[in-house]
Amino acid sequence: MGLDIPGATGSRPDAAPLDESGAEDLLRGICFKTGPPRTVGVELEWLIHDRERPDLPVGRDRLDSAVEAVRALPLSAALTFEPGGQLELSSQPAGSLMECVDTTAADLAAVRASLDTAGLAPVGLGVDPWRPPRRRLREPRYEAMETALDRAGPAGRAMMCTSASVQVCLDAGEEEPGPLGYGRRWQLAHLLGAVLVAAFANSPFQQGRRTGWRSTRQSLWADLDPGRTLAPGAGRAPREAWAAHVLDTTVLCVRCEEGPWAVPEGLTFREWIRTGSPRPPVRADLDYHLTTLFPPVRPRGHLELRMIDAQSGPDGWLVPLAVATALFDDPEAAETVYRTVKPLAETAGPAAAPRNPLWTAAAREGLADPELRAAATACFGAALPALERMGASEAVRATVAAFTDRYVDRGRCPADDLPEPGDLTDLTHLTGPVPLTGPGVTTGPGVTTGPTPSAGPTPSAAPVPSAGPEVPRRSVDRPARGPDGLVPGPPTIPPNPPRPGKAASA
Repeated sequence: MGLDIPGATGSRPDAAPLDESGAEDLLRGICFKTGPPRTVGVELEWLIHDRERPDLPVGRDRLDSAVEAVRALPLSAALTFEPGGQLELSSQPAGSLMECVDTTAADLAAVRASLDTAGLAPVGLGVDPWRPPRRRLREPRYEAMETALDRAGPAGRAMMCTSASVQVCLDAGEEEPGPLGYGRRWQLAHLLGAVLVAAFANSPFQQGRRTGWRSTRQSLWADLDPGRTLAPGAGRAPREAWAAHVLDTTVLCVRCEEGPWAVPEGLTFREWIRTGSPRPPVRADLDYHLTTLFPPVRPRGHLELRMIDAQSGPDGWLVPLAVATALFDDPEAAETVYRTVKPLAETAGPAAAPRNPLWTAAAREGLADPELRAAATACFGAALPALERMGASEAVRATVAAFTDRYVDRGRCPADDLPEPGDLTDLTHLTGPVPLTGPGVTTGPGVTTGPTPSAGPTPSAAPVPSAGPEVPRRSVDRPARGPDGLVPGPPTIPPNPPRPGKAASA
């Protein structure tokens, strides 16, 4: 979850204080590094569960032992663990989609084998369907984050300790306008992002209850501190919009060498610069502040797509990676998809993602929403020929085609196939059969054996009370949540910017 800067607390007496114009110049210079799209990366978060009884908590000693074994593996990816014990693999920047798929698959095979010896398994769901949020990591960053996010309600702890995602990292794009221009890609990301939320929604449960959302994870992000999780406002060029957004977002914490970190309330980074209190901020503080912003698309030199739920199965993760890469980096597909999703801006309205009607519908309804289903059908249809043009292996293309047939073409998402939490104790529902190897996928991802399971009817969600004013054009009111952050009702079951693949995740 977040990328700290070891040893850099920003409090060195010899560090030069930032001024406002200097901070703006830095942000405009580092947030969008332009050039022809060449590299791709992926960050995979996994919930770690007992292989036989995933509904039971894993003891601290057992998890710590498994963590040490995984840390000893010779992985290509960076390995971190989240506050609730989730495992994250952040790939190295890869020169092609297939390079990213192959190296990530090799790392995952090693991690799965290591966890298996401990009787554990990585589970791909956007939100843990069983456990309450309990923080395992006791570090100053997470102590401060918990304090700050608690001010907005329980969603922060749930996000920190029980959520998991697939994050795709792509180059910002070219300086010049056109299908691969960074301005176009920035706009595309915030409209296509809602389609990706809907297509890959995979978190309908929380603490044993059905929440009424296909993507409870996205609902949690939208419920966090809004300034920290919103996209920048529209109407300004991307660099200027992001720079202003960063400076006008409240500071999560002020780090110090000793003792707990201060957690000021209502202090924006711009105000911190102007007042110089509790101490003048320096470049390291700005770098750190950037890692505490969680919009659905985060520019870190490259674009970090943060809206996709973790995916079940041994190769579920490669579908969003392949689809997003194809739709952004293949010029023909990028042009087709831009025309497809541009009308979604009318549905989104003036509110910023993810707190607008388009993103709310994506998280609540998935592809049951007719407009999002139509957009997803066109987008996935454009991705398949683009993947062939990009040199994706037959196995990868077949995996994407199988997902398209099983879900997109039927107006469904992975959440619609999940059994109730009481029936999820058999992890074959989540891990699937062992995948085949294939040309260009030497370590696992490919087409699973046997026929594609029948989609079947869409399960109906439990009735959810609504709260607040009606959202225009859709019945996407947020369900009322109790003091524990759950839907009420019976438990029927809910300093150079990093290159792609090496960014902080949350």
